[in-house]
Amino acid sequence: MHADLSRSVEDYLKAIYHLTERGEAASTNSIAEQLGIAAPSVSGMIKRLAEQGLLEHERYKGVSLTAQGRREALRMLRRHRLIEAYLVERLGYTWDTVHDEAERLEHAVSDDLVDRLAAALGHPDFDPHGDPIPSADGVMTEQLTRALAEVPTGETVTIVRVDTDEGEQLRWFADNGLVPGAVVSVVEHQPFSGPVIIKRGRNRQVVGREIAGHLLCVSGAQE
Repeated sequence: MHADLSRSVEDYLKAIYHLTERGEAASTNSIAEQLGIAAPSVSGMIKRLAEQGLLEHERYKGVSLTAQGRREALRMLRRHRLIEAYLVERLGYTWDTVHDEAERLEHAVSDDLVDRLAAALGHPDFDPHGDPIPSADGVMTEQLTRALAEVPTGETVTIVRVDTDEGEQLRWFADNGLVPGAVVSVVEHQPFSGPVIIKRGRNRQVVGREIAGHLLCVSGAQE
């Protein structure tokens, strides 16, 4: 049985999970930026969550989730990503419009409804953006990926995950065929942090280095 948590607590746990998943320090400032709130407010909440056994806070090193905090964060990720998948697959939403809708719904639905959504979709492992969906018991498929910006020249990779919820960026990726399952070859890295030149099929494309950092890939042409 999960704890009866407020919406704000759930948002904090999910934000901290995202930060630490990317290898970033979950500092007060980074959490504040992720949630779009003032840093002093974050400091007070961190103390409360640590007292509840959801976080561990080490001075000057940021915070990390306890085992209980991680379970709650994964429960929210499961809700969010299954809702996104259902909205796209069954209700005709596009992948650039589902994030905000899922943010609202994830706090309102019951665990039973979430399990029914999973069953209706055939228990998918990934959401429309390629993000892994945790199982009901908190197990999540892990993939060893690299950002497209880090792939060496001459290598062919498959995009498996698009790590952004910005609608404008997602529309650009979709318009240019840079979606999960797309196979691309890196032709050139422009110097001085310049763009990445890739080839998809017969088409060459120029992808800015920063935005290429959102495209997570695995080696080779995957089926």
